[in-house]
Amino acid sequence: MADGGAGIGVGPYQELTFDAQGDVDPATRAAVARMEATDLLVFAHGWNSDRSTATRLYDRFFAPFPGLVGSGVRLGYVGVVWPSMRFSDEPIPDFDPHAALVGAGAGADAAGGAGAAGGTPLDADTRAALGGFWPGREAELDRVAVLLAQRPESEAAFAEFGALVRELVGAGPGGPGASGASGVPDVFALDPVVVCRALTAALAEATAAAGAREEGDGPGAAGPAFAPGDGLRALWGGAKELLRQATYYEMKKRAGVVGEHGLGPVLTDLAGRRPALRFHLVGHSFGARVVSFSLRAVPQGARHVKSLTLLQGAFSHYAFSERLPHDPGRGGVLHGLQSRVDGPVVACHSSHDSALGVFYPLASRMAGDSAGLLGFDERWGAIGHDGVQAVPGTPRLTLDGALAGGLPGTGCASVDAGSVVRRGGPPSGAHSDICHEELARIVVGAGRMGR
Repeated sequence: MADGGAGIGVGPYQELTFDAQGDVDPATRAAVARMEATDLLVFAHGWNSDRSTATRLYDRFFAPFPGLVGSGVRLGYVGVVWPSMRFSDEPIPDFDPHAALVGAGAGADAAGGAGAAGGTPLDADTRAALGGFWPGREAELDRVAVLLAQRPESEAAFAEFGALVRELVGAGPGGPGASGASGVPDVFALDPVVVCRALTAALAEATAAAGAREEGDGPGAAGPAFAPGDGLRALWGGAKELLRQATYYEMKKRAGVVGEHGLGPVLTDLAGRRPALRFHLVGHSFGARVVSFSLRAVPQGARHVKSLTLLQGAFSHYAFSERLPHDPGRGGVLHGLQSRVDGPVVACHSSHDSALGVFYPLASRMAGDSAGLLGFDERWGAIGHDGVQAVPGTPRLTLDGALAGGLPGTGCASVDAGSVVRRGGPPSGAHSDICHEELARIVVGAGRMGR
């Protein structure tokens, strides 16, 4: 197997790096343009603390492809690197040491239960990642870290914490988005005690669900680390989740910008220079939003994007719909753009994903954001939780059915990948359990690259 460099076991491999405004690093753009290939496999990561974590994810996901594609296909591998972040308690199964911390160990500590020796402090890696994610906000982040470590049993402390988080998302009193204006969700302006209580209860639910999944495979959850009657000290786990939601909100915005104003134009320009080159786009979590929003930069009638595969996509399941069922006067944010893919748009989803099945629905309901990324039954669903919705003619397939040749040639398709995407502890559950040969085979099938 060719060595792609940068710690990637396949090749040729190149990174394509963007900043938060979608501006591409010229050196990485030039390197991708020089790649000798018939087909480019372009993968955008979701939340990752740093480049090295993204690189390890790419290495694991890309590994099966050389043995799956046909002899006439010369694959080039592109790893999109964009500024996102990941809390260190969000496990990536198989290569992340935190993945083993399922149930009572990680869950109870994260929920801030009485048995949690360290409360809910930010570990050094997460604190450093937050500093890079929000540069110039060291004072606010230091105070947030102190409150999470001390867990004061005080409504005033929660009010201070809520104000700090609002400052981080640009929603301070009197500022833009203070009451949901400028697109900032109202969840950051609600009573912090109410919000943290709901998020703490949701974390207990995710912990219990992880324990149920792991039953028979190792230690499960010891039971919820929070009960509705617990005191304020028990709610600091929910406060940490509110901070996490603030990073998700920022990543949601960035992902759209990077896709529409960065990745899409770069690939469209490259396609104009090399019209025979075929592109296969893959995105995980918010990276699914990156590659999907890149379609906005694909000219009508262009045929260079041959497939789009979304792995646990963190945006609305109505994104491609012409009409929202609960608001027929509006369409999804990407309505109709599946026509700019000369092949299928495949959304892989799993009910074992707690990030999309538990926390996003709750935050979206509190935000009142029916068109956002978060999932809450029919109205609030995320595409990575239950697939594409309200797009007529979209088949709903099992993973086995799709692998047996069930993918359509064009349009949208939903594939239930829960048979393999099922491992991971709280709070995110199986959200990052995507390094499976079966999912690589879905990408190959969608791109018609198989043997």
